[in-house]
Amino acid sequence: MDKLRPQKKSLSYKLSLLAVVLAFIVVLLGAYTRLVDAGLGCPDWPGCYGFLTVPEELHELQTATEAFPDSPVEADKAWPEMIHRYFAGSLGLLVAALAVLGFVHRSKKEQPLALSFALLGIIIFQAALGMWTVTMGLLPIIVMGHLLGGFITLTLLLILFLNIRHGNPVAWASPVRTAALLGMIIVFLQIVLGGWTSANYAAIICEDFPTCQGSMIPPLDFSGAFTVSTEGVQSYLGGHLDNISRVTIQWMHRLGALITTLYLSFLIIKLFSSGWTKFALWISTLLIAQVTLGISNVIFSLPLMVAVAHNGVAVLLLMSLATLVHYSGLKKLR
Repeated sequence: MDKLRPQKKSLSYKLSLLAVVLAFIVVLLGAYTRLVDAGLGCPDWPGCYGFLTVPEELHELQTATEAFPDSPVEADKAWPEMIHRYFAGSLGLLVAALAVLGFVHRSKKEQPLALSFALLGIIIFQAALGMWTVTMGLLPIIVMGHLLGGFITLTLLLILFLNIRHGNPVAWASPVRTAALLGMIIVFLQIVLGGWTSANYAAIICEDFPTCQGSMIPPLDFSGAFTVSTEGVQSYLGGHLDNISRVTIQWMHRLGALITTLYLSFLIIKLFSSGWTKFALWISTLLIAQVTLGISNVIFSLPLMVAVAHNGVAVLLLMSLATLVHYSGLKKLR
C-alpha cells in the first residue's frame, strides 16, 4: 500500500493542501457575502471606495461620498465583501506559487504542470468575474459564473493535492469510478441550478414544502426563468424576474435535488456492496445533511447560517465524489 501513503511533504504538497483549505473558506465567504446582500458593498474593484480597506475615518467617508455620491458607505456590507476579496487574493497568490513550483520542478513530475497552469488561468478569470459582478450590478449569469468558478477552483485544487500526494490515477475504468464520475456531474449540475436560484433571489419564493405556492406543479415559465437578457435593467440587487419565473427556478432546483438524491442513494448502495464502506457512510451523512438543510431553508425562510451551510455541504459532496474518483482510479497494488 505504499502508493496510498503520502509522499514526502514537499513544498508543493504543503502549498496545495493550504490552497484547498483556503479555497473552501473563500467559497463559504462568497456564499455569506451573497446571502447578506453585500455583493455591492463596495461599488468599485479591487478597492473599496478607492481605498484598500473600508473607509471609516471622517475624511475617508467624505472622499468616498464625493467619488460615489449614489453609493453611501455601509460598513456592514462593505466589510464582508472586502474580507472575501482579501482571502480570494491570497488564494490567487498561492495558486500562482503552485504554478511557478510546477514549472521549476517540471522535470521531476512532482505535480501535474498542465493542471497547475489551468488553475492559474481559472483564478485569473475568477478575478475578472469578481470585478464584473460589481461593475455589472450583480448580473445573474456573472454571479452564477463566479459561484461555479469557486467550486471548480476548489475541486481542481483538491485533485492537484491528491495527485501530488499519491500520483496520477491510472487510466482505467471501474464500475465504482464510473458511477462516482457520473455522480460528480449530477451534483455539479445541481450546484448550477442552486447558483441560478441564488443569483435570481428565488430561494424563498416558495415558502411551503413539498408544494410550491400551494401546488406540486405550479404554473411555470422556462423562457422567463432562464433568460440572460439585460435590457433596461440597471441593477440586479434583490432580483428582477417576475413571480412565475422565480417559481420556475425554485421548482427546477427542487426537481434537481430529487434526481440528485435518488442517484446518490443508488451510488451509496453500490459503494456499500463494493466494499467502499467509509465513502458510503461519509456520502450518506453529507446527503442527509444537505437534504435537511435544503428543506430547512424553505421552512424557516432562509436562515443565514443554514443557507451558508447548504453551500458548504454542497461543495463537500462535490469534493467527496472527486476524491472517490481519484482513489478508485489508483492502480491496485500487489
